[in-house]
Amino acid sequence: MIGWKTLEQATVRHLLGIIASADMKQIEPIGNFEKRNFPSFRNPTIDTMIWGRQRHHVPILLEIDVTAARSAIHHHKAQTGQGISFTGWIVKCIVQAISEHKYVHALRQGQRQLVIFDDVDVTIIIERTVSGEKLPMPYIIRKANEKTVAQIHAEIRAAQKSTVASGEVQVGSPRAAWMMRLFTIVPKFVRDWLFWQPVFRDPFLFKRMMGTVSVTSLSMFGGGGMSWGIPIGIHPLLIAVGGIAKRPGVIDEQIVIREYVGLTVMFDHDVTDGAPVARFIKNLRELMAGGYGLAEAGDMS
Repeated sequence: MIGWKTLEQATVRHLLGIIASADMKQIEPIGNFEKRNFPSFRNPTIDTMIWGRQRHHVPILLEIDVTAARSAIHHHKAQTGQGISFTGWIVKCIVQAISEHKYVHALRQGQRQLVIFDDVDVTIIIERTVSGEKLPMPYIIRKANEKTVAQIHAEIRAAQKSTVASGEVQVGSPRAAWMMRLFTIVPKFVRDWLFWQPVFRDPFLFKRMMGTVSVTSLSMFGGGGMSWGIPIGIHPLLIAVGGIAKRPGVIDEQIVIREYVGLTVMFDHDVTDGAPVARFIKNLRELMAGGYGLAEAGDMS
C-alpha cells in the first residue's frame, strides 16, 4: 500500500510539474546576476549576532538636545580650521557618565559575582578598506574615561588611517593576522570552543579582547536625519548613535528650533536594573546637553 507521506510527496511533485510547464512567457526573466564567495571575515560578526541574541538587552530610545555641543564644534572649526569628531565627543560623555555609574558596564563572573571595572574600554566601529572591500571593523579605545575629547578624536582619526592587513578583523589588534585569518575559517563549533566560551567565562579576558562598552554611530557612515539603531551585541552596555535632526524645543517657556540626536541605550538586564540605568541616562543627557568636555578641545593642535 502507498503511505500517506508517499502520496503527499507525489502530489507535490505533480503540482510542481504543472507550474514548471506553464506558459513561461508570463514569467519575468531573472536578469543579470553575480555570484561571489561568502567572505569568511564575516564569521566573527555572525558569531557576535548569535551570542548577542542570548543576552537580555533592554533598549531605551532617546532624543537628546545637542544644540550647544554642535554650536561649540562648529565654532571651534571656524576659529582653528580643525574639526572635532561628534562621535568622539559622545564617547567622552558616555564614559564620563559610566565613571559615575560604573555598574552599567559590569561583567558577570560565574553565577554569583560581578566584576565592576574602573577603566572604561570602549569598542567603536570603523569602516576600513581591506583587499578592495569596505569592512566595518572594531577598534577599542582603552581607558577612555582618562582621555579628553581631543585625545579620543585623535585616536579615532589615527585608527581610521592605520594600516590593516588582509585577514585582520580588528583595527589595532596585537594578534597576528594569520591567527585571525585561521580563526575566521575554522568551523563555528571550533570558534566557540577555542574563543567564545573562554571569553564569556573570564570577564578580564572579555575586557582585554572586547572592551566593556560598545558604541556604534550611524553618522560615521553617512546617516542623516533623525534615526535610531537597535544594535545586537555581547557587551553589558550597547549604545547606538543615530541621526541628527532639527526639532522645536521649549527653552525658557519659548518654542525654538533645536538640534537633537537619536540615541539608543541597551543595557543587560542580567547585570543591572532599570532604576540605576535611569540615573545613568539622566547624567548622560545632562552631560550631552551641556556640551561636556568641549571646553578642553581648544588644546587640540
